[in-house]
Amino acid sequence: MLPVTETFSPQPSGKDGASCQEPQSAEAPSATAHRAAPRVHRAWWVALVCFVALVGAAGFRATPSVFIEPLHQEFGWSHGTISFAVGLNVLLYGLTAPFASALMERYGIRQIVTVALLLISAGSGLTVFMNSEWQLVLCWGLLVGIGSGSMALAFAATVANRWFVARRGLVSGILTAGSATGQLVFLPLVALLVEGPGWRTASLVVCCAALAVVPLVVWLLRDRPEDVGLRPYGAGADYTAPEADVTGALRRTLSVLRDAARTRVFWLLAGTFAICGASSNGLMSTHFVPAAHDHGMAVPVAASLLAAIGVLDLVGTVCSGWLTDRFDARRLLAVYYGLRGLSLLVLPMLFAASVQPPMLFFIVFYGLDWVATVPPTMALCREHFRTDGAVVFGWVLASHQAGASLIAFLAGLVRDATGTYDLAWTGTGVLCATAALMALVVRRRAPDPARPQ
Repeated sequence: MLPVTETFSPQPSGKDGASCQEPQSAEAPSATAHRAAPRVHRAWWVALVCFVALVGAAGFRATPSVFIEPLHQEFGWSHGTISFAVGLNVLLYGLTAPFASALMERYGIRQIVTVALLLISAGSGLTVFMNSEWQLVLCWGLLVGIGSGSMALAFAATVANRWFVARRGLVSGILTAGSATGQLVFLPLVALLVEGPGWRTASLVVCCAALAVVPLVVWLLRDRPEDVGLRPYGAGADYTAPEADVTGALRRTLSVLRDAARTRVFWLLAGTFAICGASSNGLMSTHFVPAAHDHGMAVPVAASLLAAIGVLDLVGTVCSGWLTDRFDARRLLAVYYGLRGLSLLVLPMLFAASVQPPMLFFIVFYGLDWVATVPPTMALCREHFRTDGAVVFGWVLASHQAGASLIAFLAGLVRDATGTYDLAWTGTGVLCATAALMALVVRRRAPDPARPQ
């Protein structure tokens, strides 16, 4: 295969090649062939579009924590019942991710992301008509779970792997922060809408937000740099474009899982990431607002604190990506999990009717650590599983969401049984300490001398 140059004129290789080809001048082909590369590599624009898409997809994922009490009061559904719907959403979010990653390899990123945003929009919009528990499970659990799962962190890994050779850790951190930024943008707004016009209005706002991102994705997103005559950012002159995988998405996804499951490193990464999901999406995202409300804090105030975690996560995850490019990913994970576990152990003592300085310190501390685990985990998947790294990360993400789903459900049962969330916070803190030890057990893989670093 011929090396891919920075710009070239042959037919692009991607599925969208016919529509993405750069126009060529019939009068001066040599000028086109030797034109200067753009000052800003297109990979960064693709990353920006993906970031905006992740923000739009994150809108509905910000709503469960502020919807639990309104749904409980209006329909009389128990916390356990509502938490089951949230847990199913989180589980499908994880289980869909590896298949979506393989489907992106087969059919293209743009098509899968568009369908995912439409599913999220439909699920959010249809919630305004529900009046029974099974409809809650269908909208929150099934439609939004599958849609958001197709826009999961495996999507970020796929974009980083295809469009970047250099700065992959940094880009992974930026894209990962897209979900947290979506929480930042939507959570305070959703909380105010729930307190004012009601939760139905909030659902419609999120529905429209996800739908509004679709034209941007269709217009600007491209599957591969080769489709527009470019090399990935940071690729050298000897770079050759990998051949597109044309095997069935289902077969490849399952075969990658089969091969990865034979290694110890896969189970260590899956186990640590399951605890990551339990302590973030499962417990904090779902139950922090109702737990603070139990202690007399107003829902918009508690939602604003959770949104502040999203602001700080943007900083923490980008910094984590930068650190991942420079330091041992295993040690970074051990530090992140250890500090997170410590903070969860002290959280039950910090709740009060008003926001006190210790709670603000917790928000800053926890926000910087929120999903800082993602870039090092992505890096270890790439290191150990090479070209299958994105699909393997999809399966590792499935374990993340399985842990989140289980804790989201169990924490609701704990609240119904004991009247508080204290046991849930303490137990999850202990799990995080275990994850820190597991991360240190992961072995480094020796570099492949035949593979460019």
